[in-house]
Amino acid sequence: MRRNRNTSLDNAVTDFILLGLAHPPNLRTFLFLVFFLIYILTQLGNLLILLTVWADPKLHARPMYILLGVLSFLDMWLSSVIIPRLILNFTPASKAIPFGGCVAQLYFFHFLGSTQCFLYTLMAYDRYLAICQPLRYPVLMNGKLCTILVAGAWVAGSIHGSIQASLTFRLPYCGPNQIDYFICDIPAVLRLACADTTVNELVTFVDIGVVAASCFMLILLSYANIVLAILKIRTADGRRRAFSTCGSHLTVVTVYYVPCIFIYLRAGSKSPLDGAVAVFYTVITPLLNPLIYTLRNQDVKSALKRLRAGRRNVAEEK
Repeated sequence: MRRNRNTSLDNAVTDFILLGLAHPPNLRTFLFLVFFLIYILTQLGNLLILLTVWADPKLHARPMYILLGVLSFLDMWLSSVIIPRLILNFTPASKAIPFGGCVAQLYFFHFLGSTQCFLYTLMAYDRYLAICQPLRYPVLMNGKLCTILVAGAWVAGSIHGSIQASLTFRLPYCGPNQIDYFICDIPAVLRLACADTTVNELVTFVDIGVVAASCFMLILLSYANIVLAILKIRTADGRRRAFSTCGSHLTVVTVYYVPCIFIYLRAGSKSPLDGAVAVFYTVITPLLNPLIYTLRNQDVKSALKRLRAGRRNVAEEK
């Protein structure tokens, strides 16, 4: 996309206006309360999982729950990058965001989001090893290796966020400053650029769309092998527990990846559906993670019971 405009330092954009999600004016208060409640529940739910994994020795010694704890930490920060600014759009407050604030939001959104993308892939690999290679699992996936893989995901996410933020904001912005979106994200911001964005759209397509699609395919491949292994389990209870654990993970992964791929494989799209679709992986997924992993995971529920029992014992001793 090429725009022929006279650019100069004098008319460079110093802030942006986030237009937010399109909504009927009479639903403004209702939507404010809904997203505020989602934010509070997301923070409390993920904090509960994080504290449970940290406090229970049986959980924080297992790679699966180390990954779950990291996922909860990511969800808390990701929702804090997105939802407060989204909520602001339902209030009379100014919708303006400083240029530097827009850069920071885009960086942290892609840093945390891509780290989460890699983490979901690691979680699928962990489940594949646990179910398909149970005898070799302690050797193939231990606490040290898990920590190294998680650190690698964080580093890769940081590099990704830096590349995307640098490429997006190296372009001149000199004209309209209204972003038709609820956050500073690449496709919406690039529409305001006063220069050719072809390279940016190509990088977005490859670095986000193709990478996300590849991670999703690796996850599906892992679960295809897991399903075949589960079907070989002789006991019905064993099959049920395995399907329950993997089913919950696959549900969250689908809600996260499908909307993400839908948006970033169509980087030049101006569909009004993009905002509503983006809500799924930016707002709904961080809310679903604690609900699904707590309600459908027997180990986490048992750990919560042990923590409650421990608190009652301490209270009785006092």
